[in-house]
Amino acid sequence: MSTMKQQRNQSGSALVYSTEAGGRMCPGCGEPVAQCRCKELKARVPATDGIVRVSHETKGRKGKGVTVVKGVALDAAALTALGKQLKTACGSGGTVKDGVIEIQGDHRETVIAALVKQGHTVKRAGG
Repeated sequence: MSTMKQQRNQSGSALVYSTEAGGRMCPGCGEPVAQCRCKELKARVPATDGIVRVSHETKGRKGKGVTVVKGVALDAAALTALGKQLKTACGSGGTVKDGVIEIQGDHRETVIAALVKQGHTVKRAGG
């Protein structure tokens, strides 16, 4: 029998269907779709040191600055809700990607004040 884990061959393609496993395979975890564990893995809260770091970055954004919030120990749904609250407080757009909140523009002071008000330990990172 073949293994159920996602196997990549030399051309870089992955197993997408297996008659032995019972059908379609999940591209994320490599398990059959009926036994997929991806949602369980995403729901976990990342381990942090308890300090939320707020910085300003322009790298990779064609000179446009964004306020970056890292280290918030919340699950994906709560992090999205916090991102929405911070964007509303700043009156700006933004996104939540890979556990990091990005808010368009330089709003470090506003974000720090809002996070301290919610009870987070916050540090200003970077310059």
